[in-house]
Amino acid sequence: MPNHPLSPGPPAVADPGRAVAMTPAISSGGRKAFGVFLPVANGGWIISSATPALDGLWRQNLSAATAAEAAGLDFVMSMSKWRGFGGVTDHWGTSMDSLTMMAGIAQATSRIKIWATLHTLLHNPAVAAKMITTLDHISGGRAGLNIVAGAYKAEFDQMGAWDDSLDHDARYELAEEWTTVVKRLWAEHAVDFDGRFFTMKGCVSDPKPLSRPRPDLICAGMSDRGLRFAVRAADVCFIGGRTEQERRDASRRAKTIAAESGLTTRTYMMCTVIHADTDAAAEALAETYRDGVDMGAVIEMLKSWGVPPERLVPVAQAQGAFMTKTVVGAPATCAAEIETFLSYCELDGVMLIFPDYVTGLRMFGDEILPGLRRVFA
Repeated sequence: MPNHPLSPGPPAVADPGRAVAMTPAISSGGRKAFGVFLPVANGGWIISSATPALDGLWRQNLSAATAAEAAGLDFVMSMSKWRGFGGVTDHWGTSMDSLTMMAGIAQATSRIKIWATLHTLLHNPAVAAKMITTLDHISGGRAGLNIVAGAYKAEFDQMGAWDDSLDHDARYELAEEWTTVVKRLWAEHAVDFDGRFFTMKGCVSDPKPLSRPRPDLICAGMSDRGLRFAVRAADVCFIGGRTEQERRDASRRAKTIAAESGLTTRTYMMCTVIHADTDAAAEALAETYRDGVDMGAVIEMLKSWGVPPERLVPVAQAQGAFMTKTVVGAPATCAAEIETFLSYCELDGVMLIFPDYVTGLRMFGDEILPGLRRVFA
């Protein structure tokens, strides 16, 4: 996912809700959370000219969100994106705004969690606190905030929002202040804050969110510093890894860091599901998607992630069209792989991606989710 690690550092104020049991989408114990990463940008998470068309527009996102709720999933999440990666597909060149789209989805749903994304470099924390509070009221207490501290330079430079004086560590520090201010505004009558990046003078933000103890906080952590920030700042930490062992290690590392701070955390990952009536038919579909890889877009994406020029082509060839962990097969095969994935990597949840969201979600709700709920009750 396009989240960059955030920085560590002691929080400026205690979070009174941090250790309190959360709502079902992030509950403790054996129950796993299942959600969907909405196709908020064209092409979704398979970079190929051969996949079903995902246009990144409202109707497809609405259909995916309502299908997810009907299937019994726990949450929907959307990213924030302002510039694509070109190639023959213009991958992610068209996208909806995360927060305003999620407000519309909140009105079209009644139960599922609604998680929107904001970037700490773009939104003043007082503005962010107010916007997520508004989403929380619209949704009846179902809002969540996915915090993104990093940035792709080309994406931010195009709007004059890139500051070369902010290096990697400084962006971490900024995100730390930003998150502290948002949390305090949700909990306190008025906030005074004098930081390096933000100053609040008796700042008020009313009404407060409906969610208790506050809206869900989600972020990703890949580097050690990012993982530490994600664990301490949020309720859900999205982790990464190229192999199952790396993913397991990352999940364990996040939970160890949390324990060292007297906290608990929940680790999630993304998973793309390619299904058909038989394993052979699903494998044929996956091969078609692989053959249609948009290598130009893959290379541009890897550039934005900081892959050195001399490694771009080999890394792009190794990655291919699929950007996430991918399971391929008949529904029973996919179910078994997801069960093993969750168990072996010691994950608390998975965010799903489909080539065709409505068809995939209906299948998942009918043929996979009931069995997984029984296993992870």
